Amino acid sequence: MSTSIKFNIHEDWTVVILGFLIIGISLFIFLPEVPVFNWSNTSDLLKNIFDFNNLKILFTQFLYLIAIGTFGVFLIGKSIKYFLLTFPIVYLLTLIALILAGNSAIKSINLEAVIFSLTIGLAIGNFFKLPEWFRAALSTELFVKIGLVLLGTSVIFSDILKAGSLGLIQALIVVLSVWYFAFWLCKKLKVDDELTMMISSAVSICGVSAAIATSGAIKGDSKKLSYVISIVLVTAIPMMIFMPIIAKYFNFPEEVTGAWLGGSIDTSGAVVASGTLVGETALKISTIVKFSQNVLLGIAAFVISIYWTYTHNNSSEAVSKPSLKVIWERFPKFVIGFILASVVFSFFINPEVRDTVKDNLKNLQGVWFALAFTSIGLETNFKDLLQNNSRKPLFAFLIAQLFNIIITLFIAFLLFNK
Repeated sequence: MSTSIKFNIHEDWTVVILGFLIIGISLFIFLPEVPVFNWSNTSDLLKNIFDFNNLKILFTQFLYLIAIGTFGVFLIGKSIKYFLLTFPIVYLLTLIALILAGNSAIKSINLEAVIFSLTIGLAIGNFFKLPEWFRAALSTELFVKIGLVLLGTSVIFSDILKAGSLGLIQALIVVLSVWYFAFWLCKKLKVDDELTMMISSAVSICGVSAAIATSGAIKGDSKKLSYVISIVLVTAIPMMIFMPIIAKYFNFPEEVTGAWLGGSIDTSGAVVASGTLVGETALKISTIVKFSQNVLLGIAAFVISIYWTYTHNNSSEAVSKPSLKVIWERFPKFVIGFILASVVFSFFINPEVRDTVKDNLKNLQGVWFALAFTSIGLETNFKDLLQNNSRKPLFAFLIAQLFNIIITLFIAFLLFNK
């Protein structure tokens, strides 16, 4: 048990180092360009994505990512040779997912790249027998946690304060009430502890990112994480379409509609898409509310880590509660990286500089997440994924999401109805 903990601590400190290495390189040395993935037809595909300049950007990005990944694998102590053999394949599959997600028709229904990377990985991992060394060389945790540290760079506290306090107040009320309800419901339905934590965070905070952060905080099973992510992404589509229709039918004020959409839809992309369907004011309010919830992600991951350590202490010592030393040993250090990145970009980076690098860092964050979900798919047996999860987690998520929709609408009327 102690060896496993040391390994995880080593990996978590490694991703903090890598995250800040990427941030430092972006700020002071080299800013990787953002490749183009937008296309509508075959002509666009050839002209935009397979343009020589875009291919050069993609190849540079590949070299950049494989260099960072190789350094991380070296620090962790895994096989560099096997990483160098597997990474190009994972990157190529992830590129296919990013290209599919960049199609205008796909974008219109807001299917995110991670769902394609997960699906492609699952298809290959289940229809082809992959060598054991290949599966062992996949660096899922490394990729996920680097993405989470980079996610901290987009959580800017000054933006939230400028936007006003109402979004933060709603975010606090919604997150606390929905999280507790989802947690209580999962317990009633006897959903296992790991899924309970991931579902509660995903439905109450910010969907995919919250599920990933929670899984990292509790060192959760990647198969269960992919299950929750799939539910989040699929559920967001009908919500994105029908909630604006309901709001227009009942003639909700645009401010209320925006707050309702931002507080209850779980993915940022779906929030923007649904807000756009309603109007400019709704779009602005929905974005502020969703961003306010995102700010709470680091705090939530910290609290969940402490709670999980106290309630799932597997130490052989006959103690009722783990010591501060045990809490520190088990605490996921990537959370520190996330919070530090947020603090640095909120208070120590010039706004002009921040604006220059934000799109590039967001692109890198998205690529690391997509690489992680390709890896999860490749190492997951789809039969196991279905067999090990009954319908109870799905029912728990859907009921909690319905509660989220109702309570968020009520709070939105209280706070935003002028």
